[in-house]
Amino acid sequence: MRRAFLPVAVLLAATVSMSACSNDNDDEPAQAQIMLVHTSPDAPNVDMYAHNKITAATNVGYGTNSPYTAITASSNTNVKLAATGTQNYVVETNTATFANKSYSVWAYDTLNAITAVVVEDNLTAPATGKAHVRFFHLSPNAPAVDILVNDSVYFNNRSYKDFTTNAANTQFVAANAGSYRVDVRLAGTITIPLSIPVVTLEAGKIYTIYAKGLEGGIGNLKLGAGVVTHN
Repeated sequence: MRRAFLPVAVLLAATVSMSACSNDNDDEPAQAQIMLVHTSPDAPNVDMYAHNKITAATNVGYGTNSPYTAITASSNTNVKLAATGTQNYVVETNTATFANKSYSVWAYDTLNAITAVVVEDNLTAPATGKAHVRFFHLSPNAPAVDILVNDSVYFNNRSYKDFTTNAANTQFVAANAGSYRVDVRLAGTITIPLSIPVVTLEAGKIYTIYAKGLEGGIGNLKLGAGVVTHN
């Protein structure tokens, strides 16, 4: 009788072992990825924390961005920004993040009013010969603008931080790969306060072009533009 039960005991042990392995895999936290874009013109370089742990986004200066860094996906992801090398948090935000999704954290406005918003980035590959592009207006005192690409309006009447209240403005649009002149024009006028002579969009790449700085600013604070390459 004991011999009859031996295979059953071995089978049960194997089943428990496999179940334990399966549970170990199930316990691995789901991952999202997140990057930081610093557009606050008078703020110092910053480090980014997620879930109270420092991320790979460290010493990020104005007008630059970090690479994407993996974090644990969560329905309540806490993100904080601190002056580099400190835990003196200047801003924090909470958002839901989901497994296998990509997000960018945009720090904007002047230091005394600095704000952060988390935007989901759709990194679906563009079609052959195409790039994906979007525009964010992040100059706090500049009026609404139109964005012209080789004299054709690509983004119309975009106002400061309007992507935070209108999700449609966070979406990328397809463009033919190539080199372009990009003009930032006061909405509804022919006045062009900012022009970027050459912006190269590579096939298969995904970009955010953003206005930064201050209208009437000088030096590092002058009105300008930045480009984030997401892939």
